[in-house]
Amino acid sequence: MKLSEKIGQMLLYGWKGVAPGESRSINEHARALVDVLSIGGLLIMGRNVEGATPDGLRIVIDEFQSMSLATGHPPLLVAADQEGGRVCRFGPPYFSTYPTPRELGEKHDAVAVRSMFDRMGSDIRKVGVNWVLAPVMDIDSNPNNPVIGDRSFGADAETVSDLGVAAINGLQVGADLLACAKHFPGHGDTSVDSHFELPTVTHGLARLREFELMPFAAAVKAGVGSIMTGHILFPEIDPSFPATLSPTIISGILRKEMGYDGLVVADCLEMKSVAQRWGSSEAAILAVQAGVDMVISSHTFEVQHEIRDALLSAVLSGRISEDRIDDANRRIARAKARWISPALMPLASRHPVA
Repeated sequence: MKLSEKIGQMLLYGWKGVAPGESRSINEHARALVDVLSIGGLLIMGRNVEGATPDGLRIVIDEFQSMSLATGHPPLLVAADQEGGRVCRFGPPYFSTYPTPRELGEKHDAVAVRSMFDRMGSDIRKVGVNWVLAPVMDIDSNPNNPVIGDRSFGADAETVSDLGVAAINGLQVGADLLACAKHFPGHGDTSVDSHFELPTVTHGLARLREFELMPFAAAVKAGVGSIMTGHILFPEIDPSFPATLSPTIISGILRKEMGYDGLVVADCLEMKSVAQRWGSSEAAILAVQAGVDMVISSHTFEVQHEIRDALLSAVLSGRISEDRIDDANRRIARAKARWISPALMPLASRHPVA
């Protein structure tokens, strides 16, 4: 692949499409993501699902896959947040409702958790999703946390570890979908929402090893296929950059100390916690330098285009080595080979059975 195409593989982008009553949404924005930016991943948001039937969604996702294959690029990772409770992109009337992770944590039944995530994953696998951005491995240790709360399995590391691993197994072993442990290294003890402000957590590395990192260590041991970073500043560990942009946290703690060689994806770079301080494009450069493999931009095509161009310029100028791009592409290709099942591909692209 050309350099621009390799950078495209590192983009997990959303689009503005699907309104109530529409069955297809391959609009100008959607086409440009594939034809112009050569994205490697497609992010399904609530706006893309509202009013669309499962058959309609499958048509849309099939068309995205067909477009990517027609350009000579690999098939797309198709991702969605489907955590249970209030963070579910797929819900009634066509999809089931599921309890919150907190409710599951109160019962501490790992078998039930695995079964639920198997069912929930299998439910959306039918429309072409192959990557579920769950489970949340954050520990609900701060009652003033405005963004985690009932998205967490509980307030202690053991519960979150046990049930998080059960959820991963439900998704990856049961439903045959790529799971994603989030938000590394822990968003539970924050008091502001990283969509709007940059949270600061004053704990040092010793505390993180004893508490926040325990569920992620369990996820790594369980073979989780991907991990999402959080936009959280830990000044005792890195006073300059939040986790998503920190080589100390991503390359140091996650990669070297914890031995994780799976796919690392940055939370959306249009979130104000990073966009207002660094700008989405500069944040993308810093994230890739830090060791992130894929970056999310889920709203604005202009920003999405700027991120791609900024990453390309950063490689051409020497700020990012092409080896770093190749390293990310190696993990992306490995994830695609493992988690994109032929059954999730458009009918027209499947090889005939002999």
